[in-house]
Amino acid sequence: MASKIAAQLYTIRHACQVAEDMAESLKKVADIGYEHVQLSGHGDDLQPEDIKQWCDDAGVEICATHTSFERMRNDLEGVVEEHRIYDCTYAGIGGLPAEYRESGEGYADFAVEASKVAKQLAEHGLVFIYHNHSFELEKFGDRTGLEILFEESDPDYFMFEPDTYWLQHGGASPVKWLQKMGKRAPVVHFKDMAMKGREQLFAEIGEGNLDWEGIIEACEASGVEYYIVEQDTCQRDPFESLKISFENLRAMGVE
Repeated sequence: MASKIAAQLYTIRHACQVAEDMAESLKKVADIGYEHVQLSGHGDDLQPEDIKQWCDDAGVEICATHTSFERMRNDLEGVVEEHRIYDCTYAGIGGLPAEYRESGEGYADFAVEASKVAKQLAEHGLVFIYHNHSFELEKFGDRTGLEILFEESDPDYFMFEPDTYWLQHGGASPVKWLQKMGKRAPVVHFKDMAMKGREQLFAEIGEGNLDWEGIIEACEASGVEYYIVEQDTCQRDPFESLKISFENLRAMGVE
């Protein structure tokens, strides 16, 4: 059985801006043991055909992407074609566009609009996934923004890519949200949180304070397909951080 553990290339974005660097970076990721990657943060000038070839050469598969909602809405055919080249099913956005963030009505409007786009993507065999930060935990009346997105979107097409760090950062329970989302969270961003005095830091998986036993148990119960390791900011070389996270997850029994 192939590993479920994937590397979010945003972690090593500094080394994915030009062709030579990205090709080499993918080989380094594969050497750590990752068999899958999520595309995000790489150089804008890099072409999908080249990226796919570099992944093939390194022996890694593209399991998910991040692109803008504006592009999904305005260039659906281009997004579909790009994912066909990548042989990738999960088409993600990295967060809520700014114009929807100011009110509960904005969140509800986005849930409806994104559901329509998600249905169009589904007609082409793709799955729309929404990645959260902590600002979605702001309350509008008696519901958080994330609750509005979850409740007002179409559960058949609008899926999630919950981020464990950002849920915790926003004061929510990653475990409870994973349980709540269930099958609507087919991929999850694994990210740990450590403390330095009163400062919250991004940390390698298992090097911080999140409840990994509970998180992994919830993921296994709902059949999460990919555990995508991401670290926005590293306290050491980002490749070393990816290696520590990978080895710690393996030590926890994650395949």
